[in-house]
Amino acid sequence: MSRRLASKIAVITGTSSGLGRAIALAFAREGATVTCSDINPNSINFKSGEPDTATHNKIIEQGGKSIFVKCDTSRSEDVQNLIKKTVEESGRVDIMVNNAGVSLETKDPRPIWEYAEGIFDKTIAINLRGVFLGCKYASAQMIKQDPHPNGDRGWIINLASIVGLIGMPKYSGYVASKHGVLGLKKSAAWECAEHRIHVNAICPGYKSRPCFRLEAMHPFRGLGEPEDIARAAVFLASEDASWVTGVGLPVDGGYSQM
Repeated sequence: MSRRLASKIAVITGTSSGLGRAIALAFAREGATVTCSDINPNSINFKSGEPDTATHNKIIEQGGKSIFVKCDTSRSEDVQNLIKKTVEESGRVDIMVNNAGVSLETKDPRPIWEYAEGIFDKTIAINLRGVFLGCKYASAQMIKQDPHPNGDRGWIINLASIVGLIGMPKYSGYVASKHGVLGLKKSAAWECAEHRIHVNAICPGYKSRPCFRLEAMHPFRGLGEPEDIARAAVFLASEDASWVTGVGLPVDGGYSQM
């Protein structure tokens, strides 16, 4: 095992299921100490949809180091507390993964003239404001820290989406929030560069669900798995990406090239 993240302290939001859980487990396998966070620690198996061992406990069972901190990423005080608790427990924050997000339109997609203002506001609060707060308070902590031997102080990874690169009908709030994540990443990458803090984003395609139409739109072996996104996150959090910042990386099996 390469242990590319050995001795690094990682904070990941939205770890109770899906991409956040996969990223947390992958980081722990690569040697990181992981602070898991979500509204609650109860975890769901992505493929079965059944309850599963809480992600932080899963990491501990597998010989890693992890804690759980409750966090609503739309609340400034919660995000500040998340960073504070991590520093109290582990001494610093090396990696921040702003993963927590929602897609509230899924059950009832609507064109913009019917789109509920409350859905739009909540989507922006979690998907964009939450990423802003994560970048804000993680970077503030990283700037105060001694750099690593290679000179870097931190790695921030924001989860966007392929619909942050293109569009999609009847999902105006979600699409707007993910475009916003990519715009925020560009600005933060410039600002953080002088402090040797990397700021990048991942733009995932659709993950495995039984839908032939979606599979056909991903030219390279159909739909992806959470682990595909997790491997990209490991790369962006490691010294393998030492000259990478400001990137919005599509991990989508070719979807965005259609």
